[in-house]
Amino acid sequence: MNEKITERISHLRELMQEKGFSAYLINGCDPHLGEYIPSHWETREFISGFTGSYGWLAITLDEAALWTDSRYYLQASMELEGSGIQMLKARLPETIYVGDWIAQRLQPGQKVGLDGTCYSINECWLLKNSFAPKKITIEYRYDLLDEIWDNRPEIPKGKAFLHPIQWAGVSRKEKFKIIDSELKKLGADLTIITALDDLCWTFNIRGTDVQFNPVVLGYGIIGDGFVRLFTDSRKFSEKDIQELMNDGVEIYPYEIFFKYILGISDQKILIDPDRTSFSTIKHIGNRNELIYSLSIPNLLKSMKNESELNGFKKAMVSDGLALLNFQLWLEKNIGKEKITEYDILKKLTNFRLQMPGFRGDSFYAIVGYKDHGAIVHLHVKEDEANELKNEGVLLIDSGGQYEYGTTDITRTFVLGEVSQQTKVDFTIVLKGMIALSDIRFPKGTIGCHLDVLAKMYQWKNHMNYGHGTCHGIGAYLNVHEGPQSIRLDLNNQPICLGNVMSNEPAFYREGLYGLRTENMMVCVEDEVSEFGEFYRWETLTMYPIDSRLIEKTLLDPAEINWINQYHQTIFDTLSPMASPRQLELLTRLTQPL
Repeated sequence: MNEKITERISHLRELMQEKGFSAYLINGCDPHLGEYIPSHWETREFISGFTGSYGWLAITLDEAALWTDSRYYLQASMELEGSGIQMLKARLPETIYVGDWIAQRLQPGQKVGLDGTCYSINECWLLKNSFAPKKITIEYRYDLLDEIWDNRPEIPKGKAFLHPIQWAGVSRKEKFKIIDSELKKLGADLTIITALDDLCWTFNIRGTDVQFNPVVLGYGIIGDGFVRLFTDSRKFSEKDIQELMNDGVEIYPYEIFFKYILGISDQKILIDPDRTSFSTIKHIGNRNELIYSLSIPNLLKSMKNESELNGFKKAMVSDGLALLNFQLWLEKNIGKEKITEYDILKKLTNFRLQMPGFRGDSFYAIVGYKDHGAIVHLHVKEDEANELKNEGVLLIDSGGQYEYGTTDITRTFVLGEVSQQTKVDFTIVLKGMIALSDIRFPKGTIGCHLDVLAKMYQWKNHMNYGHGTCHGIGAYLNVHEGPQSIRLDLNNQPICLGNVMSNEPAFYREGLYGLRTENMMVCVEDEVSEFGEFYRWETLTMYPIDSRLIEKTLLDPAEINWINQYHQTIFDTLSPMASPRQLELLTRLTQPL
């Protein structure tokens, strides 16, 4: 495979020389800057062979380097081997920024090419800062890979549909009014929506254009008295199109968006510089006043309403029942037939398929047995999957998209004898998950204020993990969403009521195992005191934690009580719907410590 990669890079360098570029940048994004993208825009994978969801690739005329984060260090090292591409560890203070790396290698006045539709405004501003001292310029109108990519996949034409008010909770007309009201507060005439989850939440639509994310390709423009949707109307039924139009939505073809915005002038336009492409402002910037601010739909959709929360809770029940069936199958067959990590992937989907309203996986499940468990975002392939044995632990991070909610859960399963060190490591990680689950915190708290709770027991034992602790989760939308997060990085967005987030501290011993327990939780009101308004977390995930991995002597009474209460809640929630076999397993898994 890497012979093909070196050949593609060679062809790209020929094109770079023809265009007068001394470097070319590829970030593997699409024009909507999503995490999961249609295969048409999987440019990073095409040119490098790296299959992770995050990475920047810089190619000069004689060097190439790829930056990725701790989720993919091991994976990238393996996938880039023999390609001539150097792997650099992103998001570490000692690692050089991609723009500075390029600037060091170029001469004053040289040019860097990129496809500006696939880079955010902020990303290009940072690059410009690195390039300015040498007066290096960015040429943003060039998708050079299109010229060397034979049989490039087409832009998707998946079916789209309306998301019912039963699960949306708020009508699209009401959302339009709320967005317009917020625009007025900020002094803006209109806003442009380019992120697909923002778009689908705003218009109460869903689609099948992106694997794992139930979104449809499109753009939106909302202003005082008008709402415009740019999408392929053939993806919707005539009935759905009529309902959108009845709600005041003007529908235009997807492909004319950039041509259309060239005609906008003398307007104050709200733009989110993290969620809007550089090409967008290049099409509107000179004739309009731009107001840079957080995307209004991005913030609104993060604060789930009662209907959305009811959908999440229904999804947790479905997921819990599916996982009971999975664990019954696993315990019955482990050691009796050949089972690989890849088989586990398929089984997880099959058991979720038996649940009403299941619409697909919410991401490519991470299934890591023994040493593969230490590959943080393992994307296991059939021919590279480990075979499971009656020993050690199996880490499974998986989730489902249900028409009423999205799930994301990680459990570490015991397959046989495990070492005392494994139990100690697992329990230290679990203590961090419980500490974060059980905290009370004042209104206005931001994520990095809470992150230490998940890490403090690891740090006391000189342990650590490199990825984030919590991400937002969409309501039958993207499994990863913002704007809030809990991680070491500074993110000034406060945690808000209704934020649904993961809680997933972890630990990895390279070459041995990975350990993680992940629940979903929602921010709810706690109490108001003379010191202000306080929030807490309500755990949503309904599946037990394998107590065989818990070293009870490391837990204090409050932690033991938290686990016992959590398991009792799971039993009370799932048992009324459980079959006799499920009930037997559930009873065993939820026994008090």
